Amino acid sequence: MRDTRESRLLLVLLIAIAFALITVDIRAGEESPVDGARKAAAAVFGPVEKGVATAVGPVANAIGAVRDSDERHNRITRLEQENALLKTRMGSDERAKSRIHELDEMLKRAGAGQYGIKGAEVIAIGSAQGFSWTVTIDAGSKDGIERDMTVLNGDGLVGRVTTVGPDTSTVLLANDPDFTVGTRLEQSGELGFATGQGDRALSVQMLNGRAKVSPGDRLVTFGSRANKPFVPGVPLGEVVRVDPSNGGLTRTIHVRPFVGFSRLDIVGVVVVPPRDDPRDAVLPPKPEPPKPTPTVTVTVTPSSSAGGTPTPSVSGRPADEEER
Repeated sequence: MRDTRESRLLLVLLIAIAFALITVDIRAGEESPVDGARKAAAAVFGPVEKGVATAVGPVANAIGAVRDSDERHNRITRLEQENALLKTRMGSDERAKSRIHELDEMLKRAGAGQYGIKGAEVIAIGSAQGFSWTVTIDAGSKDGIERDMTVLNGDGLVGRVTTVGPDTSTVLLANDPDFTVGTRLEQSGELGFATGQGDRALSVQMLNGRAKVSPGDRLVTFGSRANKPFVPGVPLGEVVRVDPSNGGLTRTIHVRPFVGFSRLDIVGVVVVPPRDDPRDAVLPPKPEPPKPTPTVTVTVTPSSSAGGTPTPSVSGRPADEEER
């Protein structure tokens, strides 16, 4: 359509008619004369609008998602960082609790044996070549550490110091095949010599071939002359197997060490030996054996009177006696 005077007048007229219809529609409310026309238009154009909305909706949502993507990404990144920090704090708290417990147990052992110790942390493990079992600790000559000092932790004997530097030292672990320590059997005091067997139980040669030894018996260190390299009374391990004596002069037993050599962390170097042999005082008390669980037995005995009904009786006895 050309832009002429007539076309402009027609446009103004149409606009005026539209405003008039809108005014009439608003004032008439539900009785509007154009209500029928509106319903007819809705019936015709409604499906078209719905189809257009369905087609355009994902595009609009995608545009909104792109617009908000930076903000969402920043929020997700911030949440991930907060979660990582929280996990780190929780892990640090658990590790701190574990280290405090280890230190507390070590101080208890040192106090029971009257050992003067220098605390240290394992900072490296030895070379995996050959059968060498060693660790490096963060204490050296500056801390009063010397060669051939006993090393222990809250569980028992860890090893002995072999090499000393200004700030660090090397410890030969008790499970090393080149490691040997004198032992004393709990209560009986029978003597022997324990040798490391790597990741297997320690092998102990008892000097008395007729010594009475049973699985579950515990051993401590016998001690060395001048307390080097070993002080007496340090818990060593528990007997797990006893070989037949076969009438020999010695007897071999197998001892599971108290110390877990693959998870060493906090250790103590004995820099001041005890005045007296603590013997078995450093060993923790043995756990009490479990008490038998009582059982209830119901027996039915016939009544003494004629025609009487059976009378139940109840007795309680430990389970082991019940089986017998």
